Amino acid sequence: MNNFIPTIKGISLKKLFYIFLFYFISINAQTKVYVADITGEIDLGLTPFVSRIIDEANKGNADAIIFRINTFGGRVDAATEIKDAILTSKVPTYAFINNRAISAGALIALSCQYIVMVPGSSMGAVTVVDQVGQKQSEKYQSYMRSEMRSTAERRGRRSDIAEGMVDEKIVVSGIKDDSTKLVTLTSNEAYEFKYADTVVSSLNDLLKAYNLDKAELVYEKSNWAEDFVRFLNNPIVSSILIMIGFLGIMAEIKTAGWGMAGTVAIIALALFFGSSYILNLASIMEILIFVVGIILLAVEIFVIPGFGFTGIAGVILIIISIFLALVGSIPVWDLSLISTPLLQIASALFFSLIFIFIIARFLPKSKTFNKLVLSTEETSVDGFVTHSEFSHFLDAEGVAISTLRPAGIAEIDGNRLDVVTQGEYIEKGEKIKVIKVEGFRIIVKVV
Repeated sequence: MNNFIPTIKGISLKKLFYIFLFYFISINAQTKVYVADITGEIDLGLTPFVSRIIDEANKGNADAIIFRINTFGGRVDAATEIKDAILTSKVPTYAFINNRAISAGALIALSCQYIVMVPGSSMGAVTVVDQVGQKQSEKYQSYMRSEMRSTAERRGRRSDIAEGMVDEKIVVSGIKDDSTKLVTLTSNEAYEFKYADTVVSSLNDLLKAYNLDKAELVYEKSNWAEDFVRFLNNPIVSSILIMIGFLGIMAEIKTAGWGMAGTVAIIALALFFGSSYILNLASIMEILIFVVGIILLAVEIFVIPGFGFTGIAGVILIIISIFLALVGSIPVWDLSLISTPLLQIASALFFSLIFIFIIARFLPKSKTFNKLVLSTEETSVDGFVTHSEFSHFLDAEGVAISTLRPAGIAEIDGNRLDVVTQGEYIEKGEKIKVIKVEGFRIIVKVV
């Protein structure tokens, strides 16, 4: 018997079923557009956020990513990392300049596949300057010109305009005052010179212009981890973390054993290096230098009596690792560039010394500090002290409160006293005996 398939006006039910199936899939397969803001200062804390959005859009087969840009610029290294991430996007990217894209913001906008501006917005002025707005050396300008030129060529835009945004000496035909001023384009000028693909009044107009008005909009914001890393990377916060690290290290050098101060210092510096590593400021090399410095410092504190070459080398390595993490991955080295990291480290050291002085001046009056250091004090008000004041401790026994290497603190007959050995190393908690009194020096040995 021949197979019989019912038909409706010449169309089989099987074919009709597939038509309805494909129609159902098509009306439910809604396009998806990611929208994210690039506003405020461009810093390295922004790069993980942009990279995550691009990764999610690529994996989710999104139809577009729209970056709403409104910034006066920021760090060059941050802008180049964001630019590199955008250029690798498989999803079409749109720079929606709703106010301005100045300096680093212009490089980010130029890296997008499409540039859309609102009336009255602007982009340009990409000259590299320092923290106080002074123009940097030709090395930086040359690097930035090449970044702008290569990005413009990648996106099929005029490279001379891109270079003119960096260097006022670049002659750009068709733009007024091109020989004396940096190029900063208004929305109309950008459209005229094909640096803006269209000019619209709102995001909705952008979506309509590119047939994305039916799309599902996914508004992306930074998550708590990205915000936390960005917070730690703030120059003020990172300086405080460095200061806490220095303060804790100084306290550990001055006190016996390892205590809370050293632990807090390690936590603070771990947060500093952790955030720097995530943001590609610190590499494994800087972290290894820091770890070696900590190991040398620990050897000095726990193994080698006194404080000598090993401890100094450890402190130097820690400072070098912090400095390298602050500088990060930069295209060129210049005194003007490294001045900011040097200032951060110098400020952290200075304020650490100030806090050490305050602690030494005022904390001896507290019970907590009295448990850490010798709190008794002989003054002329109480009478001139001679060795006879300590002679009665001769042959007395006690316990080493701190590690004696060879000097330290001991408790003898209920008194906390500064003591010294004859050169041997005595662990904390060992029983000791006074064998000699020489003026203010109380000499002890292990019982």
